[in-house]
Amino acid sequence: MNPIVTAGLDGTPESLSAALWAAQEASARRAALRLLHAWVLLSPDRGDQQPENDQNYWPKRIVAEAGRTIEERFPDLRLYEDLVREEPVKALLEAAGESEALVLGSRDMAPLASFFLGDIGMHVLARSRTPTVLVRAREDSAPITEDGDVVLGLSLSGPCDALIEYGFDAAARRDVTLRVVHGRNLPPPAYNRGGLDPYLSHEMTREARRDLTQALRPWRDRFPDVPVVETVRMQSPARAVVRDIAGTGLLVVGRREERPALSPRIGHVLSAAVHHAPCPVAVVPHV
Repeated sequence: MNPIVTAGLDGTPESLSAALWAAQEASARRAALRLLHAWVLLSPDRGDQQPENDQNYWPKRIVAEAGRTIEERFPDLRLYEDLVREEPVKALLEAAGESEALVLGSRDMAPLASFFLGDIGMHVLARSRTPTVLVRAREDSAPITEDGDVVLGLSLSGPCDALIEYGFDAAARRDVTLRVVHGRNLPPPAYNRGGLDPYLSHEMTREARRDLTQALRPWRDRFPDVPVVETVRMQSPARAVVRDIAGTGLLVVGRREERPALSPRIGHVLSAAVHHAPCPVAVVPHV
C-alpha cells in the first residue's frame, strides 16, 4: 500500500492551513495526500445533478478548492479527494489508521494566542493511534516553509521509542537540529526553610541529564547526521516543553495510549503544547 498523509477538511482557514502543511509533509515522505471531508448527511452522488440542486455542493466545493490550492503549489504531488458519509470523528480515526500521519487545523483564539481544540479535534487527538499534527491558520498567500528546529518534549517515565524515533526522523527529513527538552519537578526534599537546597538541586539536575543522555544515545547512533541539543529544566514538564520555543518549526510531544480510567483525555504536557505552542504540534501515541 502506498504511504498516505491525510488532512481533515471542514471549510475553515485552519483546515486549509492543515492541508497545505500536510501537502509539504506528504511531499517530504514521498507519500500521497488525501483530502478528507466527512459529513453524515452526505447524499448519494448523482453525476447528472445541476450544482443548484446538488445537496453535496458545499462538501464538494470545500475539497475541490483545497485541492486546487495544493495542486498549484505541489503539482507533482499525488492527491486524492475523499468525501465520506460518516460522523467526522469516526471517519478521521479510520483514515488515521490507514495513514502515516493525520493533520488537523486548530483555531487561534486572539488575543489569547492559544489553541482551541473543538470537540471533534479533541476526540480524535485522544484516540488516534497515528501521529496527529495540529496546525494553526495562516494566510493563504504565505509560503509553506519548514524553517526552525524540531523540539521534542520527552518524559523519561516509561518507554517512548515511537516518540523519540518520530522526533529524530522529523529533524532528519528537514535537515535541522533536534532540540530535546526534558522537564522534571524537584521533589519536596529539595526545599528547606531557606528555599531551594543547592546541593540536592545540583545532584538531581545532574541525574536528570544523565538519564536523558542515556535515553538518547542509541538514537544518536542511529541518526548520526542529526545535530542534537539536550536541555533539562527542573520545573513542571508542561511549562518546560513550551518555554522558549519561538521560531520552532515543529513541536513533538507524546500521548500514552493507556491512561487511568478517571484521568483527563490528554495529559498536562500535551494540553500545554496544543494550547500554547506557536508552531505545528505533532502528537505521537506510544505505549
